[in-house]
Order: sequence, then structure tokens, then C-alpha cells
Amino acid sequence: MSKTSSKAVNVYLSLDQASINTYFNRHDPSPIYKRQLSHQFEQYIRASVQSAKRYDPILFKLNCNNDIDQQFAEPLLYAIRRHFADKKEDEIKAFNKYKKRNYGVVLVSLIIVVLVNLLLPLIISKEIADETGLTHLLDVFSWVIFFHPLDELLFNWNPHLKRILLMNKLTTAESIIIGNEKKVSATTPNEAFRVVAA
Repeated sequence: MSKTSSKAVNVYLSLDQASINTYFNRHDPSPIYKRQLSHQFEQYIRASVQSAKRYDPILFKLNCNNDIDQQFAEPLLYAIRRHFADKKEDEIKAFNKYKKRNYGVVLVSLIIVVLVNLLLPLIISKEIADETGLTHLLDVFSWVIFFHPLDELLFNWNPHLKRILLMNKLTTAESIIIGNEKKVSATTPNEAFRVVAA
């Protein structure tokens, strides 16, 4: 899929006081920007971005009706970005562990196969091994012992990278405030969000 055919994936959030309280763990007494996200809110965000493709940008669309609601935008976005940055770190650690484990299994499998191939001629002569089918059995054993780790390394690494990319998109996602009143667009690049007219 090309970058030109990508389409934005929108996550809609309300900024009123009642909604803000449901976004966070109600037992966390920290300021909003440091609070833990509630499980339901995290699941809502994940479900909203589930259809995102590789080049699809993610936008947080924040609905607010007045300036009082608008003050929650920056702390909420900071909390969301911090939460998914932590999740991204966890995914990177899991991917590194996955690679280390599978490379280790491949190495151990290789050592076992080499040792068996080196020791077999010392124990049994080549003629007896060929007659009894032990050579063929050793070939099958070598294939079986290598199959799972090689399958993991060659074909099952992509889901890890997709999750890391998704977490990265959520930590860097742009946000737009929408509402009933006309707002002024933010002009500085350091702004945490853009404001557009409803």
C-alpha cells in the first residue's frame, strides 16, 4: 500500500468533566497528566485503531464545547502518549526477548545436530547406519529440531513489529480539537495539539 492511498484513522474523545473521569483509573490520585489510563479506555483506543494500516496516520479528535473543557486536552494527550510510550517499550523488550530466545534455540539445535553427526560414525559404522535407516532418521530429526525456531524467526516476527509501529503511532499521533465554537489554529510547532473550526 502506498503512502498516497493512506487514510487517517480517527479516535474521538470528549473533553467534558464526566468523560475525563472515565478515561483514568479512578483510584489513581495523581494529576491528570500522570494518571494511569483505565482498562476500558485503553481498549477503546486499541479498538479504534485496529483497522490502521502501515501508512495510515492516527488522529485524536477531541470534542469540547468551551474553554474549561479545552484545558483538559493537553494533560489528556500527555497521559495517552506516556501510556503508549510505556507500552511501546514493553513491546520492544518482548521482541528482543523473542529474538534472543529463538536465536538461542537455533544455536542449541545446531550444536545438537553437529554433535550427533560427529558422534554417530564413532559409534556405528556407515554401512550399518545406512542399512538400519539411522542416517535417514538423523535427517528427519535435524529437520524437526530446526523447524519450530526457524519458522518463528522467518514468519512470526511481523506481528511484533506491527504492534511496535502501532504504539509508536499512538505516541506521536496528532490531535485536533473540534467543538461548537470557532477556534484559532495553533501556529507554533511546540503546540501539543491543533485547533480547528468545528
